[in-house]
Amino acid sequence: MVHGCDASPFLKVETPPVQRGKEIKWSKNRVGAAIGPWQIERVNDYERVARIIRFLDEWHASQPDLATLARRAGLSQFHFHRLFSSWAGVTPKDFLQCLTLAHAKALLRDGGNILDAALASGLSGPGRLHDLCVNLEAASPGELKSGGASWTLSVGFADSPFGKCLIAESPRGICHLSFVENEKAALNELQKEWPEAKPKRNDSAAAKLAERIFIRHAGSETNAPLRAFVRGTPFQVRVWRALLQVQPGSLTSYGRLACAIEKPTASRAVGAAVGQNPLAYLIPCHRVIRETGVIGEYHWGTIRKRAMIAWESSSRLAGNI
Repeated sequence: MVHGCDASPFLKVETPPVQRGKEIKWSKNRVGAAIGPWQIERVNDYERVARIIRFLDEWHASQPDLATLARRAGLSQFHFHRLFSSWAGVTPKDFLQCLTLAHAKALLRDGGNILDAALASGLSGPGRLHDLCVNLEAASPGELKSGGASWTLSVGFADSPFGKCLIAESPRGICHLSFVENEKAALNELQKEWPEAKPKRNDSAAAKLAERIFIRHAGSETNAPLRAFVRGTPFQVRVWRALLQVQPGSLTSYGRLACAIEKPTASRAVGAAVGQNPLAYLIPCHRVIRETGVIGEYHWGTIRKRAMIAWESSSRLAGNI
């Protein structure tokens, strides 16, 4: 337990895991996190990919070859190609095509058609998200005011294809999902969202949810839909429901999203609602870019947003979506 006047009730000191070979053994006083399909080794593949994306931002004009990219990743060409292909689902060359402006513009054009078709049936029902149904419920005025009073939140950290994430689940469904650079800061942010809720640490439950959220292969869906519960204004919730209609491997723009909710002049307000999304990736705000094809800002980092878009797009190229 953390002592001191500034200790957060969401913080708890636990014994770290001990690694034996490729198997992770957890101490008795910690709930072990399950290893997802993207975690073949205890290496943060996303960080290596992010490093390559940063490098390409600066040197894309020189068309760096496999040897150069492998060197930047600190791996041999063979191991870099294998690790990268395992993470992205396609070769480094194909993945790099997914990072180009031309590719983003093509996805944007395609995304407009898909969104229009999906919205033709209305926004009141649950959206489709990477082969899973997501039922999105909004907090009532009373629940907004209570701040989660009398609730116990299942809170835990889990690995994802895009780095460590923090997931919280309320009695009504998943109420928080964020990517983590600093654990204490992430827990404090969660506490601000649900100040009266009682947290209960459960990394194992978080890991199981992460596996369902970040699943990417067709035919792997589970029977039960994911339940999501959000705090937001009616306008924000409407934007978030519209986002659920944007399919993996497709993109839309702020302007099209505004038209989808029948507020064509509210692009700026739509952008603000997108930026206040409390459920990273689950509500796919990363699939919204500018009309020009420029990726734009992202609450959890522009590099992470680009990696998400390319990851989903590469999966589509490989026939997994």
